[in-house]
Order: sequence, then C-alpha cells, then structure tokens
Amino acid sequence: MKELIEYIAKALVDNPDAVEVNEIEGEQTSVIELKVAKEDLGKVIGRQGRTARAMRTILSAASTKLKKRAVLEILE
Repeated sequence: MKELIEYIAKALVDNPDAVEVNEIEGEQTSVIELKVAKEDLGKVIGRQGRTARAMRTILSAASTKLKKRAVLEILE
C-alpha cells in the first residue's frame, strides 16, 4: 500500500524528492501518512479534494483485495 501511494504522489508533484510516506499498521487497519512539499500540497489534494478522494478510492480498492482497511492521511 505504501509503495502505491508513493508512486501516485511522485507522479503528481513537481518535487518528487520531498515525498514522504509512512505506514502505521494495526491488526485490521493501516494508516498511511503522506507528506509532500508545501508548494505541492495543492496538486495532491486537487480541486475540491478530487485528487485526494481518487487516491483514497484506489487505496480502499487495493486494501479490500488484501482483506484489510487502509486510511490515507495527507499531512501539511
């Protein structure tokens, strides 16, 4: 899951070196924290949160296949 979000985020931003992804795993749920450069935050969130919503949809579809639950947190 971590690699998937990292791949998508690096494709979206201007500064891919500043992309940081941390995964905190629990028994049923894993929280994925995404941190990007301040100037790239708008690109990751998108207009009215559309890009962020799309990333969360892809993540939930992939995690359902693994019979787990994943939550994406975008950090400032």
